[in-house]
Amino acid sequence: MSPSIDDETEKPRVGLFVTCLVDLFRPVVGLAAAKLIEATGCTVEIPRTQTCCGQPAHNAGDRKDARAIAETTIEAFEEFDYVVAPSGSCAGMLKKHYPPLFKGDPDWEGRVAAFSAKVHELVSFLSDIRGLSAVDARLEAIATYHDSCAGLRELGIRGQPRALLGKVQGLRLRDLPEADVCCGLGGAFCARPSGVSNAIAARKTEAIGASGADLLLAGDLGCLMNMAGRLKRQGSAIETRHVAEVLAGMTGEPPIGGSR
Repeated sequence: MSPSIDDETEKPRVGLFVTCLVDLFRPVVGLAAAKLIEATGCTVEIPRTQTCCGQPAHNAGDRKDARAIAETTIEAFEEFDYVVAPSGSCAGMLKKHYPPLFKGDPDWEGRVAAFSAKVHELVSFLSDIRGLSAVDARLEAIATYHDSCAGLRELGIRGQPRALLGKVQGLRLRDLPEADVCCGLGGAFCARPSGVSNAIAARKTEAIGASGADLLLAGDLGCLMNMAGRLKRQGSAIETRHVAEVLAGMTGEPPIGGSR
């Protein structure tokens, strides 16, 4: 993988925002993210004081707790050159939704603006900021890619993961019908109007099956867990993985929601 920088003193410092789901359910995604970032010539650190991004509270209308979480996050990460998250949803929260929480507060507006300006989703950071154009990875599979709502609509992430996945030896990409349609998770949305959520998920898994792929990829673990769960209940043999696992060549763990 390239580019890289040999002199440790010249390497940009990246604070890795691991995300709750990665920490609790899929740590290999965090390890893969760190490996990929380091391959572009950066050092990676994981602040121990990081917690949730605050999106659940924010989406529920609890601005007070969302702001308190945001303050903790900013204080934990503002010393780094970049803040990178392996999730378009969490990165979107940090980059797009933090600033309005502090609007009109002269003590915080500048700090949050500086923080949000250096927040990036993982694959966008690798491609757009660090110029990564090749990966040292191989996987014999037919894959299709789902665009998460936040990554696509808030951060403009679409071509970047597909371009890098095209460099994985042995991997063949198939178009996913309605790739930009929601998977049905939507945070707490899946629990409140569960019937609507299930209908959306059913439409999504039907499209996944129609793609002819044996591997589903995405950049958001929440989306992947939701789709993997439904595929498993349907008895599908389609495997599900985070894009970082494939790009980093770290596919030794069982796929999401299943076992080999």
